[in-house]
Amino acid sequence: MALKLGAYTACLHDRTLTEALDVLRSNGLTSVEVNTGGFIPAPHCPVDLLLSSATARKEYLATFADRGMELTGLNCNGNPLNPLPGVGPKHADDLRRTIRLAGLLGVKHVVTMSGTPGSDPDARYPSWVVNPWDGVYMDVLDYQWGAAVDFWTEMDALARENDVRIAIEMHPHNLVFSPVTLKRLIDETGGTNLGAEMDPSHLMWQGMDIVAAIKWLGPLVFHAAAKDAMLCPGADIRGVLDTSFTRVPAHAPGKVPTGYGFWCNAWPENPAWKFVAVGIGHDVAYWTEFLRALAEVDPDMAVNIEHEDAAYSQTEGLALAAKNLNQAAAGL
Repeated sequence: MALKLGAYTACLHDRTLTEALDVLRSNGLTSVEVNTGGFIPAPHCPVDLLLSSATARKEYLATFADRGMELTGLNCNGNPLNPLPGVGPKHADDLRRTIRLAGLLGVKHVVTMSGTPGSDPDARYPSWVVNPWDGVYMDVLDYQWGAAVDFWTEMDALARENDVRIAIEMHPHNLVFSPVTLKRLIDETGGTNLGAEMDPSHLMWQGMDIVAAIKWLGPLVFHAAAKDAMLCPGADIRGVLDTSFTRVPAHAPGKVPTGYGFWCNAWPENPAWKFVAVGIGHDVAYWTEFLRALAEVDPDMAVNIEHEDAAYSQTEGLALAAKNLNQAAAGL
């Protein structure tokens, strides 16, 4: 038994699925995660066709198997609790469809985010509470956790019905952004098919001990991402909870959508932290310990690279991450 090393193909969305798989295979990767909806499009997974046709599903899975690769995860990151009518309902529907498709394909893990509701039933926009020192924010959190528990109880039941496990990425700006909040969601829903996608990058810039987090969650870690992050000199004056982002114009090419009428903003020139290729923020020895901790939970776990290092091209960054991740695995 061995960890399944691979990549999330979102960084290769300008290529066909077969072209993307060939890039992964050329870098010694065998595990694949594809997007199925939520924040970004799904060019590598024709969800409607696959839901409707057993023949299409057989042919789709053969595309991976013929190359000695395995589809280990469907990714539907979004905000299914967003009160905006052009975001929350769509992301929630995408997630339901993804869970059903995973069951039909025999893919055991759906990767997603918990989402963030508004502050109250009449809120128009999501509201993320970071530090509820003021009592009013406890009222906000009480409402948000109630909404989240209702939704995720439903998703847990749907996942159980389809023999799928939901791996939630602990991501800031979501109600679940840490091991503690993930455990709370599972405890309050009584979830049997809810757990973690261990993406260490967002925990890194929050100052967490990643190996300690894996050991604390134990069998609740279902799936993992290989994604590095590093603090930058800007943290000296910004801290890690920085709001100095700027708007990207609507006409800008290559903007990243987050919902109808909304897209990602531009980072400050001197950021507090940034995503980097695996091995840049933390050395190979660190990643060996990361993989060792995951293997102690599940020796067959999928660990998929998520390349978001703007200093490298799509293929260069992926190749560097794959080289360092494979070297880290060789040290186990």
